Amino acid sequence: MTLLNLVAFFFILIIGVVLGGMAAFLSRRLIFNRQLRIAERKAAKMVAEARNEAKDITAAAQEDGKRIKAGAEGEYRERRSELQKQENRLNQKSETLDRKLEGVEQRDRNLTNKEREIEATRNQTTELKDKQLKQLELISGMSSTEARQHLLDAMEVEMQHEASRRLHLWESKLREESNEKAQEVLALAIQRSASEVVAETTVSVVPLPNDEMKGRLIGREGRNIRALEQATGVDLIIDDTPEAVTISSFDPVRREIARVALNRLIQDGRIHPARIEEMAGKAKQEVEVDIQKAGEQAALQLGVQLHPELIKLLGRLKYRTSYGQNALEHSIEVAYLAGMIAAELGANVITAKKTGLLHDIGKSVDREVEGTHAAIGADLVKQWEKSAEVLKGVAEHHLETSDTSVWGYIASAADAISSARPGARRESLDSYLKRLKALEDIADSFKGVEKSYAIQAGREVRILVKPEAIDDLGAMRLARDIVKKVEETLEYPGQIKVTVIRETRAVDYAK
Repeated sequence: MTLLNLVAFFFILIIGVVLGGMAAFLSRRLIFNRQLRIAERKAAKMVAEARNEAKDITAAAQEDGKRIKAGAEGEYRERRSELQKQENRLNQKSETLDRKLEGVEQRDRNLTNKEREIEATRNQTTELKDKQLKQLELISGMSSTEARQHLLDAMEVEMQHEASRRLHLWESKLREESNEKAQEVLALAIQRSASEVVAETTVSVVPLPNDEMKGRLIGREGRNIRALEQATGVDLIIDDTPEAVTISSFDPVRREIARVALNRLIQDGRIHPARIEEMAGKAKQEVEVDIQKAGEQAALQLGVQLHPELIKLLGRLKYRTSYGQNALEHSIEVAYLAGMIAAELGANVITAKKTGLLHDIGKSVDREVEGTHAAIGADLVKQWEKSAEVLKGVAEHHLETSDTSVWGYIASAADAISSARPGARRESLDSYLKRLKALEDIADSFKGVEKSYAIQAGREVRILVKPEAIDDLGAMRLARDIVKKVEETLEYPGQIKVTVIRETRAVDYAK
């Protein structure tokens, strides 16, 4: 019974499982069929919408095609109309050109006839000219070649006079304009700079408290004076001048060292060779410090920056002189003038000041360096100054180079103003007389000069010429030729005026 129940249970269970599986399968199939129907309806709907949209797009495309076609047809018609108009205009121009060509051909035929007539007239004129030329040769007694040469000579003389006259007018105009501009610039520079210039000599005088000090300076058998001269490299002159001794040396730095050392020895009172050497060493250090301060003060005064080595060399110019003019004061003045000229010309003022301040830096080195001070200064500046313009200005400030830049001309002009200022420099009598004589010799060397006179301290030379040998235009050419020769052969400060005087006198006597 139990077994039967168990078999029946398993059988019922199997039947239940089979029925449950069939029910689940049927349920899933129904769900799948429902989803399939839904998907089919969606697909059919999407196909319908796509067909409608395709129809709309097709209709829009057809409309656009029609519109584009209509526009293209309209443009085609317009272009065709424009081409037709251009063709009509070209036909009209072609007809006009044909008519003009016919007119030109007619004029050519007329011109050909006229050319024949002109050629015939030319032949007749040539025959008449030849006949007249022969008659003129018979009347004048000259051949046509001689007459032509005579005419050319007369025209050449006339052209020379006319060229000289116009050249004089142009030179006068250019000189007047350039002089006005130069005078304006230089006058402004000179008026704004009126610094004093210190004149120094090759000797320094040291006052003594009493004449008894002279003996102490000389020392036993002259040992003190020899020690002082040996330590400083100067000559100590002790003469009959009351309460004063003279220090003589061409080296101003040594002379200053000796002066400082001598003043300290006099104040100290202990004068013997060892003390002299000590004081000379201290004086040398003091002068070197003073040189450094002088260079720094000059650079600070002008507002420029320089290399320390250039400042040291610049300070040495404080104890250098040129024609009695203090070199440092002259350099400072040239720097101011160069800056003012550069400002008037629109150039760099700082560069011009540097150029003016360093233009004579070559004078600060000792004599063992060979070459002109402009070339030496350019070599020194090249070592420590980066500005090529300053280097050019220093090298060119005496116009010694083949070409000169604007900085060379500015430095040269400022240097000439400072040097030519009345009282700035002292010139020896011998060199002064030689310069006057050289000026007169140059003027007398030209043909037609009767007498020449150098006046105004050599700043003007007046030349009297023979009126029968030189005419007015020749006098102008003579003045220009003398100026050129003076510029080529002489060295002089400032400028020299050349005046040529041609005078004709008519003298008669009433009896």
